[in-house]
Amino acid sequence: MHVEVGGLKIAYERVGNGPPVALAHGFVGDAHSTWGSQIEALADEFTVIAWDAPGAGGSADPPEDFGMDGYADCFAGFLEALRIDRAHLVGLSFGGALVLAAFHRYRELAASLTVVSGYAGWLGSLGPDEAGQRLARSLQASELSPDEFAAAMTPSMFSPSAHGELVAEFVDSVRAFRPGGFRAMARASFEDQSHVLSEIDVPMLLLYAGHDVRAPVAVGEAMHAVVRGSELVVLPRPGHASPVEAPDDVSREMRRFLRSVAHPAAG
Repeated sequence: MHVEVGGLKIAYERVGNGPPVALAHGFVGDAHSTWGSQIEALADEFTVIAWDAPGAGGSADPPEDFGMDGYADCFAGFLEALRIDRAHLVGLSFGGALVLAAFHRYRELAASLTVVSGYAGWLGSLGPDEAGQRLARSLQASELSPDEFAAAMTPSMFSPSAHGELVAEFVDSVRAFRPGGFRAMARASFEDQSHVLSEIDVPMLLLYAGHDVRAPVAVGEAMHAVVRGSELVVLPRPGHASPVEAPDDVSREMRRFLRSVAHPAAG
């Protein structure tokens, strides 16, 4: 399915019935390769909506200087185009920073926030030195061939024990990256979103992974310390792309949290 938002074609999946849950993937991969298991698992209880961010999957490329505000405005416009006034916003990695920016700019949009292995922007969570190095490495990687790019990016996405059959589709989607779109997401990822944390007044789940070398548990702990009332859950086994590597664990924790905030009596 597709919808046009601000002149950009946005591809997405939408399944199920119930309270809306909007999923935002990271700066590699796309909606289905990242969230496919959760889309299927949660559709019995929620309306699950997963977009391909501009620059990824079946969506059009944005300008490379789109910035996180551009992504947040597009995400809000995307949900508006689908007639979604309020949703539970869930983001992995880059998508985590995106849902923070969307909350900051469109507070009425967020019924709750779930950040999975995410950042308050690289600058906000990693500091200027590491953030600058990560951006430089990302821009350099954007010049690689598809196979070289996948070989460079995917090892840091998973734990050493990740099963090949679970991650194969995701690796294929990384290989299908588009350089300009990836650079746009990398530049947006760099931006500092830490100012948003003290503003958060909706339920928030911070879901991190014990073998994550990109967004270590300490990143989640730092966010948890600032966001009053947030819940921090650490999955001990997977790496960064936990929805892919540990789909049942992630789906279970998402369902538990979403049920508790969307259906408090059931929770």
